[in-house]
Amino acid sequence: MTKRKKAEIVMETLGALYPHPGIPLNHADPFTFLIAVVLSAQCTDKRVNETTPELFAKAGSAEKMALLSEGEILRIIRPCGLAPTKAKNIKRLSEIIAGKYGGRVPDTFEDLESLPGVGHKTASVLMSQAFGVPAFPVDTHIHRLAARWGLSSGLNVKQTEADLKKIFPPEKWNDLHLQMIRYGREYCRAHLCKTPDKYCQLCKIFRA
Repeated sequence: MTKRKKAEIVMETLGALYPHPGIPLNHADPFTFLIAVVLSAQCTDKRVNETTPELFAKAGSAEKMALLSEGEILRIIRPCGLAPTKAKNIKRLSEIIAGKYGGRVPDTFEDLESLPGVGHKTASVLMSQAFGVPAFPVDTHIHRLAARWGLSSGLNVKQTEADLKKIFPPEKWNDLHLQMIRYGREYCRAHLCKTPDKYCQLCKIFRA
């Protein structure tokens, strides 16, 4: 089966399962979304959503976040992994957004990736989900599924992203990013789909 045919099956299957995938991180605008995405690194969406209400009640804008001390940010976000580093980055990126961009989150890859704690994946998530620009952020779930389904032989997320962009149409990228993550969490988890009797729906098709 060609990669193009597999891509068609993936789009059809995931489109039926998740016609409106939705963003799992609670947010009100691009700034609060950016903070939530930064917090989500090595942390569950559930924990992030439990943590951000207090943080955003105190500082729901770049200007207000920049005024909080690093220690106060750390106190609130401590339940999230890597909290000391995240607190430092959140404080600094808020200062930059408030000072350099007039409080508005920049909407280019170059500007986003220049912010502390914002790498290519985080920038891709913001561009796709906050600004509607086609992007294909690759996390561990998508990287795993792409390999299992024979869509990519990439040894890293950068190569996997390039491979997926070649076989899926750009207008599908933003939804597919969310759909593949949900499918990976619900049906094709890391410890599953390793033997035929435990294959998920898509693994049964692609490993037949």
